[in-house]
Amino acid sequence: MRKETSTNYINEKEIHDNCSMALTISLLSGRWKPSILWHLQQGDLRYADLKKKVPGATERILVRQLQELEKDRLITKQISPEKPVKTTYALSELGHSLIPVLRMIEGWGDKYKHAPSHNSNPIT
Repeated sequence: MRKETSTNYINEKEIHDNCSMALTISLLSGRWKPSILWHLQQGDLRYADLKKKVPGATERILVRQLQELEKDRLITKQISPEKPVKTTYALSELGHSLIPVLRMIEGWGDKYKHAPSHNSNPIT
């Protein structure tokens, strides 16, 4: 966790306060966050089921990104009182509102992948 007095923290806060696009990108940043949100749009998932749907994520990273999504109020976490304990994740109302954005990003990515100059891009 960064100090609230650090230049980096102050700059990031200023950008997020003044640029909604940068804030949105920041909320979605993280290799697995878009995938987690995408899978949760299909319905609530228990942790084990979510882990199966995002097999490339290590347990540590998956837990961290779930915690961040919950902190950012994009998902909710419900823990059942019965034994064995069941942890279920769901999209919050705010998380549901991001699904059209993710669909637009997916459409843009599909167009980019099929663009003629895509083959020369170093990120592929």
